[in-house]
Amino acid sequence: FCFQEHSDENLSYSVKTRNGTYLLKLKRNKKLLSEDFMLYTYGGNGKLEATQSKHETHCYYHGTVEGIADSTLALSTCDGLRGILYIGGKWYGMEPLNTSSTFEHVFYALEDMQDSPFHCGVLNGSLQQEMFVKQSVEYTFSSNSTSSRDKLLREKRAVLPQKSYVELFVVVDNKRFVLKNSDAAAVQKETVELINYVDGMYRPLNIQIVLVGLEIWTDGNHIPVMNGSAGDVLSRFVSWRQKDLLKRSRNDVGHLIIGRGSYSGSIGMAFVGTVCSQVQGGSFSTLNHDNMLRHATVVAHELGHNLGMKHDDKRCPASYIMHSTDNGSRNFSTCSADDFETLILNGGGICLRNPPKTSNVYKEPVCGNNVVDNNEECDCGKPEECTNPCCDAATCKLTPGSQCAQGLCCKNCKFKVAGAECRAKRDFCDLPEYCNGSNAYCPDDVYIMNGHPCSNMKAYCYYGVCQSFDSQCESIYGKGARKAPDICFEKANIKGDRFGNCGMRGGAYKKCPVQHSLCGKLQCTSVSLQNLPAWSVVNNASGVLCWSSDFDLGSDIPDPAQVHDGTACGENKACVGFECVDASFLGYSCDVKQKCNNNGVCNNNGNCHCNSGWAPPFCNHSGYGGSVDSGPAH
Repeated sequence: FCFQEHSDENLSYSVKTRNGTYLLKLKRNKKLLSEDFMLYTYGGNGKLEATQSKHETHCYYHGTVEGIADSTLALSTCDGLRGILYIGGKWYGMEPLNTSSTFEHVFYALEDMQDSPFHCGVLNGSLQQEMFVKQSVEYTFSSNSTSSRDKLLREKRAVLPQKSYVELFVVVDNKRFVLKNSDAAAVQKETVELINYVDGMYRPLNIQIVLVGLEIWTDGNHIPVMNGSAGDVLSRFVSWRQKDLLKRSRNDVGHLIIGRGSYSGSIGMAFVGTVCSQVQGGSFSTLNHDNMLRHATVVAHELGHNLGMKHDDKRCPASYIMHSTDNGSRNFSTCSADDFETLILNGGGICLRNPPKTSNVYKEPVCGNNVVDNNEECDCGKPEECTNPCCDAATCKLTPGSQCAQGLCCKNCKFKVAGAECRAKRDFCDLPEYCNGSNAYCPDDVYIMNGHPCSNMKAYCYYGVCQSFDSQCESIYGKGARKAPDICFEKANIKGDRFGNCGMRGGAYKKCPVQHSLCGKLQCTSVSLQNLPAWSVVNNASGVLCWSSDFDLGSDIPDPAQVHDGTACGENKACVGFECVDASFLGYSCDVKQKCNNNGVCNNNGNCHCNSGWAPPFCNHSGYGGSVDSGPAH
């Protein structure tokens, strides 16, 4: 190595290999951590401790190889040079040679790395209703196939010119903490290095991964991770994220790193298309080694599922990150880009459009990086790539006469008028949001408080969706499908087989107690034979034909055709975790008559969303509706 130049932001290294000499041009990855990045640990008494991270992130870089147009780098200089390099159509790894006293490094092709086969279990959520949909996937790593660049996406797609920001929160379990000698600083260092690599893999898709927080379970695991299936662990994690983490740390998606080997061959699992979901926005991976280069592909793969990406397989048969067989590729295919585009166009990625706060570790903003820094009015990239007429790319200031340059409440460089709807309601239990006339961004998404009755008092709202049996049957079997009589649920779900159960435990199907049978496998009638999933059965229960399905996801993955939490299972009762419990477990705590004067509903923040004709905050004066959270409705 020959160190060429140094500045606060840029580094250059000349690297001599048997393939030739490469000049690495590196630029500090300033946006890797958000400004409000927090590190959470636990004291000896189990008390949560939150600290503003002072991690020296200046040693994480992205860059290119001089003279090679199609090249990309993601490197750390914290302890020598360590990272991944894409040069001449191949991916390489670089890391210090521990036994060397003369700054020697190992430079190797990543396709030479031998990975043990493993599977990726995937649960699939719909883009708009945060509910399960059908898909079977299996992820196996091997090194038998050769890399291909035929369909590699290396440039920003014209159909998705707007940058997306994934605000990622990572949780590291106690087993991994102990494996790192109970050193929180070491865990933080390897996690930031890991996400720097993942961020580099997503840049060709115009997606930026920003680490908004890290929690290390220093006092012990806060959910069971050593017992149960991979699906059980994922369900526990997203439940913990929903009930605990989101109350103190805003994020688009959470990822749990578990310090153990696989779950019956599965070292990762994720929900599909749920990146903005408070209920299912999560994934996990297992990590029992120290090779962050290798693990970055696993995290990128699972995060890809959260972003709506399915396996490439027959669609893009060469080896890419989202393919079921991988030889070390760090590239996304056009199939993955199409999947992400579909998620965005269907409204599933609404949270990805708000630029995150930049790290306060770095004082000097950089104009031209597509991120609006503290003293910038806009940032549309470099002058040669900017196509936004509202933004001056040279100065990152708004062009003369412009009020804004981006956001759901910005149109033709002007703020939309107050009361303009910027996010329509997508379900009876959802609520609309409106522009306020002086801000380019739409207010945060709000919905009717969990537990509010819907569907003619026969169902309950749960995270913005009216969880009725009929709607769930239609999502699987097509329009017109309906809930089967209760006798169908009872006869099927007490069996404890693939077509009738209350989930799985230890790799075996659980029988439903009779009183909980409505909260197990979904049973439907009026099913169209044209819409049947691959594995379906029909049972005759007292003269009624009852249909149920299995999607053959494997013994370690919960079934997508289970009744959703929040579904009514009797008078004043609802399903929660395969049990029919009192509906109060859904958390409804609003007296609409007293709080909102019977002229509105309570939203998930506990505030009144007033009907048209009444004004917030308490719907006791004439007005145009809405809430203090939704923006003005007029």
